Amino acid sequence: MSQQQYPQDQPGWGGPQQQGYGAQPFPPRPPKKSSAGKIIGFGCLGVVALFVLIGIIGVIASTGSTDGDTTSVTKSSAPAPAASQKSGPASESKPAQKAAPVKVTAKKAAFSKSVLADSSNYTSVAVTITNNSGKQISVNPLYFTITDTGGTKHTAELGVDDKQLDTVDLAPGENVSGTITGKGGFTPKYVTYTDGLFGDPVHAEVS
Repeated sequence: MSQQQYPQDQPGWGGPQQQGYGAQPFPPRPPKKSSAGKIIGFGCLGVVALFVLIGIIGVIASTGSTDGDTTSVTKSSAPAPAASQKSGPASESKPAQKAAPVKVTAKKAAFSKSVLADSSNYTSVAVTITNNSGKQISVNPLYFTITDTGGTKHTAELGVDDKQLDTVDLAPGENVSGTITGKGGFTPKYVTYTDGLFGDPVHAEVS
């Protein structure tokens, strides 16, 4: 019995080679990936990373500049209160106090009995009155009252004390001293002088 010859795969065929009778053709080989695609992929990733890095540097730089501005403002504004404190006393300088138009001083004094006194039951206060106004003022023992520590007001008794205050007119700058005497024994607290009937009262604590 003769053997049947099958044609052998010849090189140069366009189709894939087969192994033996009924063998399946080999799958085609996958095409090789180009290295240029890998380079482009890595290049794009590098560009994105570069932009991200630039963004981070920009944020850090802006934050640093903001902190620097805050510090400079704080330093520049700090001396302001000190300057205002230095200028305060100059702007708030107190005006010079003017002397009162009429100045009265008073202090305790021993009663010096005169021939007109009917007893020794009197209380005297030594007073000094100074005219600091620009006009003449009148001084009279009757223009004075004495208020004691209990709040009782005593009018002046005329002629009972040898050192009684004289009745005079004081020119500007002049002063006069004497005693004001009230009837009875009491502790004087302050005296009040009134120039005539319509003048302003002037009080003086008894020292």
